[in-house]
Amino acid sequence: MNNKIHHGHLARKRFGQHFLNDQTIIDSIARAIHPRPTEAMVEIGPGLGALTIPVAAGLESMIVIELDRDLAEHLAHHPQLKKKLTIYQQDAMRVNFAELAAQEGQPLRVFGNLPYNISTPLLFHLFSYVHAIRDMHFMLQAEVVNRMVAGPGSKAYGRLTVMAQYYCKIIPVLEVPPAAFIPAPKVDSAVVRLIPHAQIPHPVADLRMLRRITTVAFNQRRKTVRNSLSEFFSHEQLTALGVEPGLRAENISVAQYCQLANWLSEQLPLLQ
Repeated sequence: MNNKIHHGHLARKRFGQHFLNDQTIIDSIARAIHPRPTEAMVEIGPGLGALTIPVAAGLESMIVIELDRDLAEHLAHHPQLKKKLTIYQQDAMRVNFAELAAQEGQPLRVFGNLPYNISTPLLFHLFSYVHAIRDMHFMLQAEVVNRMVAGPGSKAYGRLTVMAQYYCKIIPVLEVPPAAFIPAPKVDSAVVRLIPHAQIPHPVADLRMLRRITTVAFNQRRKTVRNSLSEFFSHEQLTALGVEPGLRAENISVAQYCQLANWLSEQLPLLQ
């Protein structure tokens, strides 16, 4: 028996497909999402519809985004779903979620079992649309969830931590073992809830600066920030901004990174 075939569909490695098959966990996730009839629900990577069916049960309509043509076709003919779904057969990385929210006339509630091979870039893509999103519920590799909720001083703390916590409140919901999927992944999984901040706690004037300094700092995370961020800040400037130059990237708080980014964007006109 091929353990990569589920309901007649062969899981495709290039799409990172693992089909959720544990009904208890499926029901727990659906309860955590708690869809209401009038809300604009959007599922990324519905696959064979394991989670789509309970979420759509109380809805008249919902949107699904599925890259795999065969799976999109399967959903289009699914007896329980075909009349409810608007199917976008495309890469979620290319979807303009602000346009979807405008079409729906309200912020989106986005959920899905994200392919682990693209989960981090997809999260960054979604962060750019948080103004159009009410909340997000995602199944992710447990390691990714740990990185998102990490605090300064942790090995898990990194660029994803800073950017995720800048945009959202992050709440772990459920741990999911490999046996809950067909085929079973080689890693543990977890469900996480992301709620975009109504007001950003530490607003940054130019987010390109925050992305740039966090990328540089965490790409050289074994160095102290005196060295890793030397192209942006002198020892004295870091000290004046309340950042100890002898610390490493994982020891700098989200608020401090935001402060550094704002200071740098203020200086740029003077440097040009």
